[in-house]
Amino acid sequence: MGMKYIDAKMLQKAFLAGAKELEAKKDWINELNVFPVPDGDTGTNMTMTIMSAAKEVAAIENPTMESLSKAISSGSLRGARGNSGVILSQLFRGFTKEIAAADQVTVTILANSFVRATETAYKAVMKPKEGTILTVARGMAERAAELVTETEDIIEFCNQVIEQGDYVLSQTPEMLPVLKQAGVVDSGGQGLMQVVKGAFNFLTGKEVDLTVETAGRVEPVKSSEGIALKEADIKFGYCTEFIVNLEKPYNEKTEQEFKGYLESIGDSLVVVSDDDIVKVHVHTNDPGLAIQKALSLGSLSRMKIDNMREEHHERLIKESEKLAAQQKAGEKKPEPRKPYGFISVSAGEGLDEIFRGIGADYLIQGGQTMNPSTEDMLNAIDRVNADTIYILPNNKNIILAAEQAKSLVEDKKVIVIPSRTIPQGITAIINFAPDLSPEENEANMTEEMARVKTGQITYAVRNTTIDDIEIKEGDIMALGDHGILAVGEEIEATALKSLEAMVEEESELITIYYGRDVSGKDAAALKEKAEEQFSNCEVELHSGSQPIYYYLISVE
Repeated sequence: MGMKYIDAKMLQKAFLAGAKELEAKKDWINELNVFPVPDGDTGTNMTMTIMSAAKEVAAIENPTMESLSKAISSGSLRGARGNSGVILSQLFRGFTKEIAAADQVTVTILANSFVRATETAYKAVMKPKEGTILTVARGMAERAAELVTETEDIIEFCNQVIEQGDYVLSQTPEMLPVLKQAGVVDSGGQGLMQVVKGAFNFLTGKEVDLTVETAGRVEPVKSSEGIALKEADIKFGYCTEFIVNLEKPYNEKTEQEFKGYLESIGDSLVVVSDDDIVKVHVHTNDPGLAIQKALSLGSLSRMKIDNMREEHHERLIKESEKLAAQQKAGEKKPEPRKPYGFISVSAGEGLDEIFRGIGADYLIQGGQTMNPSTEDMLNAIDRVNADTIYILPNNKNIILAAEQAKSLVEDKKVIVIPSRTIPQGITAIINFAPDLSPEENEANMTEEMARVKTGQITYAVRNTTIDDIEIKEGDIMALGDHGILAVGEEIEATALKSLEAMVEEESELITIYYGRDVSGKDAAALKEKAEEQFSNCEVELHSGSQPIYYYLISVE
C-alpha cells in the first residue's frame, strides 16, 4: 500500500532521520574533499548546519507544518557554516517556504518544494558552479517535477528522485575535472544525498535513531542602538514599515526605481526582496507617499508607522533612568555609536594582536579548522556598535556565511569584503579611509587586497592528485590563491618554492606570519634566506601563532 501524504509528525521524524544520517556519514564525506588540507571539511560543515536546525525541530512537542518550517529554516540559516552549509540552509529555506502553509505534504507539494529549494539555493550563490551540490539538487528537482503527473505515491516518488540524485552525483566528476582527477564525487552533493536518503529510510519504516539534543530557548538577536539622537537630529519623523505583496512585474530596474523614490522622500532605507514579497523600512516625513508608491506594485500588509519624535521622549526617560542606575552601580556610561567598525575572522594570538592593532573591533576565532556560523557573524555584528560594519571573512569558505548574516541584519549597514586569506584581510583594513563613503571604501579595500598574493604552507592529510601533482599524506604543501604552488618534504624548502611562484619583478614586499608549530629561530632563518633570494623585496616577519599552517606568506 502506497503513501499518499506526510503529516507534520512524520515530517519532523523524517527530517531528524536525515540529519542523523548525515551526521553518521560525516567523516566519510570529509574524505571526499579534493584538497587534502586539515580543515573543517564539507561533512563537518553540513552536519553542524543541519544539527543546528535538528535541535530546534526536536524541541517541538506538537509540530505543525508552519512550526517545523520555521525551525528548519531559522535553525539552518543561523547555524550554517562553510559554503556547503550555507547552500544546504538555502535549500531548506526554499523547501520550507513551499510546505509552510500546507496541512499535509503530497507528491505535488513535495515536487514544488524540491523545485523551490533549488531556485532559492541558486539565487544565493553569485557564481553557481556545476558539478556541485547545486547540480545534484537541480537534478532531483527536475525529476520531481516530471513525476507529479506519473504517481501519487510518495514512496515511489522519493525512490525515483533519489535514483536521479545518485545518477547526477555520479556524473559530477565529468563536470569538474578536479573531481575526476582525484577519483571522487562532489562531497556537498554526497552530503545532500545522505540527508534525503536518511529521511527516506524513516518513511519506508526502517529503524533509525532520532535522538537529537534539543535546543533551549533561542533569544532573538538584539541590536545595540547606542545613545539616542537629539530631537533636532531627527530629520524624518516617521519610521514606516510594511510588506509589499507583489502583483506587478518586479525586476532589478523596478527595484532600483522604487528604492530611488523612497530615498528621495526619506532615509534609513532598507528594501529586502524575497520572491513575491518586498519588505520595506524607511524614515520619512510623509508615510503616505511611501505607501502610495508601494501600492503601485501590489497590496500591503504588516503596516507599521511610528512617530520617532514621540518615541524619542519616551526613550530619553528610559535612558535617563538606566543611566542613573548604571551610575549608582558604578557602571561605565555606554559608548556612543561609531560611524564604522570592523569584524575580522582570525586564528592565533599573534594574528589577533595584528588585527586589533590595525583597528579591528571584534574578532571571530575561525578559519580552516572551524568555519564560523551565520549565528557567530550575527552575534559579532550585534556586539559592534557602529552604523556601518565591514566584515572580513579571510577565508573563501566563510564568505557565504558572512553574506547570509548580512541579509538578516536591518538596523546596521553591513559590508562583506570578500577576503579569502588572512593577508588579504590585513591589507583591506589598512587601506580603509575614514573620509571615503562606505561604497568607496568597499571598492578601494577590495581592489587593494586583490593585489596581494598569498601562500599558505601546511601538510596533507590524505593521498590525492591535484593538477597532475601527486600528493601523499604527510607531504608539505604550499596553497596559493588559485591552486597548488609547491609540494615537498621540508617546510622551509616548500615555503621558498612558493615564493618563487609568487614573487615577480615588480614585487616589493614579502610578509611572513609563522605559526605556533614553528620556532622563532626557524622563522628567522626563512626570512634571511628570502632576503638573499629575493633581494628586490623587503621582507617582514611576524608571529601569527596560527594552528595548522606553518607559514602564511603574502607578496605585494
